[in-house]
Amino acid sequence: MNLHHFARLAFAFGLTTTAMSFGQTPNAPLPKGIGEGEMMQWLAHPLEMTDPSTLRGIPTPPPGSNIRTAAEWEEIEVLTITWRDFPCILKQITAAAVQECRVVIFSENVNQTNNYLAGLSCGGPVPMDSVEVVDAESNSIWIRDYGANTVYKEYNDGRVLVDWLYNRPRPDDDAIPDVLADHMGLDLYSTIESPGDLMNTGGNWMSDGFGTAFASELILEENGGGTNWWTTFPDHTEAEIDEIVQAYHGIDTYVKMDVLPYDGIHHIDMHMKLLDESTLLVAEYPTGVADGPQIEANLQYVLSNFTTKWGTPFDVVRIPSPPQYGGGYPNQNGDYLTYSNATFVNNTILLPTYYEQYDTTAIRIWEEAMPGYNVVGIDCDSGNDNIIALSGAIHCITHTVAVEDPLMISHLPLSDTEDTDNAYVVNAELSHRSGIANATLSWATNPEGPWTDVAMMEASANDLYADYVADIPAQAEGTQVYYYVSAEANSGKSGARPMPAPEGWWSFRVLGESSSLDHVDATTPWQALYPNPARAITCLELNLPQATECQITLHNAFGKQVALLHDGMLNRGVQRVFLNAADLATGPYFVTLTTAQGTRWTERLIVE
Repeated sequence: MNLHHFARLAFAFGLTTTAMSFGQTPNAPLPKGIGEGEMMQWLAHPLEMTDPSTLRGIPTPPPGSNIRTAAEWEEIEVLTITWRDFPCILKQITAAAVQECRVVIFSENVNQTNNYLAGLSCGGPVPMDSVEVVDAESNSIWIRDYGANTVYKEYNDGRVLVDWLYNRPRPDDDAIPDVLADHMGLDLYSTIESPGDLMNTGGNWMSDGFGTAFASELILEENGGGTNWWTTFPDHTEAEIDEIVQAYHGIDTYVKMDVLPYDGIHHIDMHMKLLDESTLLVAEYPTGVADGPQIEANLQYVLSNFTTKWGTPFDVVRIPSPPQYGGGYPNQNGDYLTYSNATFVNNTILLPTYYEQYDTTAIRIWEEAMPGYNVVGIDCDSGNDNIIALSGAIHCITHTVAVEDPLMISHLPLSDTEDTDNAYVVNAELSHRSGIANATLSWATNPEGPWTDVAMMEASANDLYADYVADIPAQAEGTQVYYYVSAEANSGKSGARPMPAPEGWWSFRVLGESSSLDHVDATTPWQALYPNPARAITCLELNLPQATECQITLHNAFGKQVALLHDGMLNRGVQRVFLNAADLATGPYFVTLTTAQGTRWTERLIVE
């Protein structure tokens, strides 16, 4: 794989080739970035090259007429991890993942890994029926960056793996995709040779599953022909980078955002995540703090210039990033704590956690954004498990292989409506390599059911998918409607979206023409203020029947305004505004929402 490139570099730099073990030293895990000793180690002992002909990577794009890269929320067959440095975190990941899929573990000591998983420490024995421990050398734990991605050569068929040039001088890590491909019997295609050479990392990659991908502009820097102490980067224009990504991944729209000033590795998984085809989870900081301004600028750039696959704006879910416990934010020398660095494992979401004060808010936001999913928190900031100090968390140390035969169900969720007279049309794109046998729309006015099942009819079809349609009957004003789509393929395979249905669902509200903030005087739009009492980041959650021009202000007990929290439009539906109570004196405060028409509601907040 990338050793082709290493060999050329060693020759170009005139370095003496000396055999050496490039594994990390005991008790010194390598960070996501370059370790302090790596540069000197590389310069003193360049790598002994291996014969490129022994490597499995195919240095050409995958053949196929409809190449598609899987999204992370799609159904997976395998979760992969590299066993080193943080065994308790890795054991918790394994224990949660085996409930959903196979787990493939790359380990330099297979017996030791098996014994730890079967032992009593860190949660007790893990069921081993779905665990495969593979003997493999490694340099670091960060498999997201050096692992390979699942690509389908024919939209939903012809599964292969695609790997990039790795941007670290860690050859054992770089060979893990070869080991995985060999273990699973999959073809591996690699961007290792000109003109298709491309350097990239999985932490700086986010695919919507339908031809759009996101990255920071690190992708431009590391493919712009520059040179650093260990490598010469591939030399491509942005247009050439886009062509390579299209050829290997089927990406037609490659969104690139400015790098963040305090995120030293410039990987977007530290502050952003696609929850589905139409929803972005985005980290948020207090006003003006750390990377908050640049994140917001990047988000507005995305919302102003790019749309979902349906041509609609992306929905945005914001989630506060906490300061380091007992310390500060990244601009105050604090660790880069993040709740976006999470991993989908079918019906489960593996979420990094840090300390209760912020974890409770983050878990609540994830659970509300992804109803029905099992959100499993894993501590990444305590004692021997303080992995976040190395600039990474759960997403960084896991990777996945999507299933061989995906049953694809893609749907743009219905928005709240004022229509109480006409049926609500649900469209879904369905696809399976064997074809679709039947599809069902299930709806209810209570998430606990009972559910009404409606057969969906095929409305149109093309070479990639069929469009299925069904109606939900018109409902009275004030009704909340819950629904999901399920399907069965001709092969007998079945599935649903959202994946955990019926525990998971989409929902919309029937507002009626008279619904507006100024006509609902008896019902406060405040849904929750949490945590309350507050000490730091506090979430103000509203449920708005209409998009509303408004101000949200904070007053102390004497009636003095101490903060303007929002001034402008808030969209209808659940909206969140954040304040940082750490900047406030202890005591009672009042949060007031005032509409442009003068109607106002006030909630009490205690700061401790």
